[in-house]
Amino acid sequence: MTFTTKYEKSNMDITSVKQDISEYHLPSASDYFSLLKPRVMSLVIFTAFIGLLVAPGEIHPVIGFTAILCIAVAAGASGCLNMWYEADIDAKMHRTADRPIPAGRIEAQSALHFGIALSVGSVLVMGLMVNVVAALLLTITILFYVVVYTMWLKRRTAQNIVIGGASGAFPPMVAWAAVTGDVSLESAILFAIIFMWTPPHFWALSLFACKDYANAGIPMLPVVSGERNTKIQIMIYTALMVPVTILPWYLGFAGIVYGAVAALLGGMFIWLSYALLTDTHSVDENSASAKKVFFFSIFYLFALFAVLGIENLIGRVV
Repeated sequence: MTFTTKYEKSNMDITSVKQDISEYHLPSASDYFSLLKPRVMSLVIFTAFIGLLVAPGEIHPVIGFTAILCIAVAAGASGCLNMWYEADIDAKMHRTADRPIPAGRIEAQSALHFGIALSVGSVLVMGLMVNVVAALLLTITILFYVVVYTMWLKRRTAQNIVIGGASGAFPPMVAWAAVTGDVSLESAILFAIIFMWTPPHFWALSLFACKDYANAGIPMLPVVSGERNTKIQIMIYTALMVPVTILPWYLGFAGIVYGAVAALLGGMFIWLSYALLTDTHSVDENSASAKKVFFFSIFYLFALFAVLGIENLIGRVV
């Protein structure tokens, strides 16, 4: 029979604690930052900044910076809450399996608290530092993405991205309201451009990521209706989107340069969508035509808003 002394037992406890600590990895700053979906956030920030720039009236630089910061934080908070709610399906998809929650680098509860804190903070600062209208629109943006799109639509209907895409269209309208304190036809058109752009953009992605969505049980359009119908819908939405993008020139809050660029790039988008429609090869992870539409769509939206902003800035200087 052997006896363990108090000293030896103490050493055993310390060794056990050290082993537990060595096996536990504290979340890094980059893990928390990746919860904010920085690539999505960058496009949100850019379109919001252009909305701020082209809105009539003046805004103090500090207030303008605060408004953009609040929109960025709110976008990140929405992405964080989206990852918290979708951790189960993220784990089933190759494209998202390495996100912090399914990979085990951050606990779901921590992500939930982080997302809520950022959401509440961004809205409060927007309301106190900018104006109530912008804060209200920002609240709608967060709720639409988290509740309407993530919790309600995404797992239930193939039209998830059509309706849910409104959340990504709000930022320039929020920024416009930050300057003017109201919502106007012009800001609604900026909203409509992004709203119409979202389905062909995400449906192109869903074509070459179809297996991932199917494995996760997400009813994206290619999973539910097949490749052919998805290509037809991309073609239809692209054709409907292009006239909407020309409206800023037609209504006079953009110049002829923007109008020409919108028409030219719109024609290219329609051509790429038609090439995808007529491509008889089965779409898989290596689909060149679907990826061309997807990556061009990112450039397309960036270019439209960039030209709109630059043209407006030059007009103000001149």
